[in-house]
Amino acid sequence: IRFNPTTNDFEGWNSVAWVSLTGIQYEIGEMTDQDGNTYPTVTIGTQEWMAINLRTTTYRNGNPIVLIDNDAAGNTAWSTANDGAYAVYDTTGTGYPFDLERFGYLYNWYAVNDGRGLCPVGWHEPTDAEWTTLTDYLGGLGIAGGKMKETGTTHWLSPNTGATNESGFTGLPGGARVPDGTFVNLDNVGYWWSSTESSSSSAWLRDLNHLIGNVNRYDFGKKTGFSVRCVRD
Repeated sequence: IRFNPTTNDFEGWNSVAWVSLTGIQYEIGEMTDQDGNTYPTVTIGTQEWMAINLRTTTYRNGNPIVLIDNDAAGNTAWSTANDGAYAVYDTTGTGYPFDLERFGYLYNWYAVNDGRGLCPVGWHEPTDAEWTTLTDYLGGLGIAGGKMKETGTTHWLSPNTGATNESGFTGLPGGARVPDGTFVNLDNVGYWWSSTESSSSSAWLRDLNHLIGNVNRYDFGKKTGFSVRCVRD
């Protein structure tokens, strides 16, 4: 088995030639956000996605997104916020590895839904339907997770079940900031918002878990902080 960087595909030798093992080939690109941060992108099927998490501190029009601190006052502010805000995962005393360039920031859903635009020009926050397009292309919720997770245990807690990253999505376990301000699940779960609400207080998301190879789809409270990936218009 080998990875072919020319075709961006995993291949196996059939005694005659190297052939695709996945049927999936992805193209690598690049995008820049409104803060000037540069991100790799990946084309999966008909969609082009960011290949790492968003870390902008401003909206598309240049207005700042509110940063809410990780102290007691910040926890209160986070729990009562009804407008867009972001947080930096608090790893104090955890010993967890944290790489901002890869994990990005955690945004509440109000930032995702803000009319000023969280994603840069030419890109947008993915809808619930666009997430489904991605997971359907990768074989459905039951198997797509492994194809979307970064391999190994540098960032993921062991056993990182089923991880092949053959899609190039390179999903990481960025954790979450729950509505009371607490930070949870860095290194074992990655959560990503959709722009689609399910009720006045909740919206749809996707998550990947170190223990399973599937993708979970469910809704959660808008005051929660999750990672964000943008998709090209």
